[in-house]
Amino acid sequence: MDDKEALRVGAAVRRRRRSLGLTLAAVAGRSGLSVPFLSQIENERARPSIRSLERVADALETTPAQLHAAADSARTVDVVRAAPAPGPGVRRVVRGGHQLNAKEFTGEQDTGREYQHRNDEVMYIADGAAEVEAEGRAYRLERGDTLYLSGGVRHRWRATEPGTRILVVAVAEHIDATIDPPR
Repeated sequence: MDDKEALRVGAAVRRRRRSLGLTLAAVAGRSGLSVPFLSQIENERARPSIRSLERVADALETTPAQLHAAADSARTVDVVRAAPAPGPGVRRVVRGGHQLNAKEFTGEQDTGREYQHRNDEVMYIADGAAEVEAEGRAYRLERGDTLYLSGGVRHRWRATEPGTRILVVAVAEHIDATIDPPR
């Protein structure tokens, strides 16, 4: 990892701290590091050592690897080229362990499986049609329709026309996007 990569962990530290509703002083108390040093890390003016990053991660109830993954997702630019669909299938639209997970489903998919994700997701019907069952209700979606599902909603879906293309974008499971009331 070069110096520029190491510096970018600051934004991930700040996002995680804020998501927990913690102040810099609280993180300093938990980690044993000073408030000015933590501020410099968050503002990417200081590079934490491996040990300091471990202490920050522990204070933020996460791991250095998760902070690096969150930092990586903040700076990645990646193009995923379209590929001809040989038939029904699933294609990742976003590669890697980022904050968003996006997949394109093509063809007549009918997994019969019920899903329940930790975080929010959106389904967009690019072509064709689908039926989605969520919260005890059935929804028929056609080309151009979008369905939003908040985290925790049990659902199942199936494509109902040949050539159906569905884009599903969700907040990745490794991200804690749930909102807990402040303590």
